[in-house]
Amino acid sequence: MTSFDSHLLIVDDDERIRGLLKKFLMRAGFLVTAARDAAHARRVLSGLDFDLIVLDVMMPGEDGISLTRSLRETLSTPILLLTAKGETDDRIEGLEAGADDYLSKPFEPKELLLRINAILRRMPEPTAKDAAPKVLHLGPIRYDIERGEMWQGEELIRLTGTESQLMKIFSACPGEPVSRTKLVEDLGRDRGQAQERAVDVQITRLRRKIEPNPKQPQYLQTVRGAGYMLAPD
Repeated sequence: MTSFDSHLLIVDDDERIRGLLKKFLMRAGFLVTAARDAAHARRVLSGLDFDLIVLDVMMPGEDGISLTRSLRETLSTPILLLTAKGETDDRIEGLEAGADDYLSKPFEPKELLLRINAILRRMPEPTAKDAAPKVLHLGPIRYDIERGEMWQGEELIRLTGTESQLMKIFSACPGEPVSRTKLVEDLGRDRGQAQERAVDVQITRLRRKIEPNPKQPQYLQTVRGAGYMLAPD
């Protein structure tokens, strides 16, 4: 399994660290989804499969070790724990909870990448049954995340380059609002109100392709004060 085949879930309550890790791992070729806490991670995991979970231990509410222990009841997905604690007892507790590896903060991003790749190399190659494409359902429309393709029945829905980029951005964080400023940045545009208005136009065009009624969007929603959010079935 290579990075280009792998979808990672990053769970960390620190927005700065979460963003830095996501950018670094995306540059390394991974498809990356981020969650801000255990509850958010559970919602994401209910709709998507992942090849590996990078999980911070010290989070408000349910901590990473508790979440690991809970996930292990139903999931075999590899888990790499991140924590500010470096004591032996803490490492043992994390491994006993079901984690596959453990990395203490602060760490070098390259070391994290090496550990992720080492875990993925140990994973068996998926069988044909397990290799089903990761798909989001938007009513009668299917969006294949790995292929970046959108289908309605047997008909391929043609997406422009910008529409394809938008779908990749939204499908990496379903159920989570993405601000217009963030969309402009991820699309590689210069910041400014003009570019944000241009994004609004692209959103309108994308809605025409995925919404039963584009004037009352159900799947690509506007979240007041927060941006836009993809809400798959």
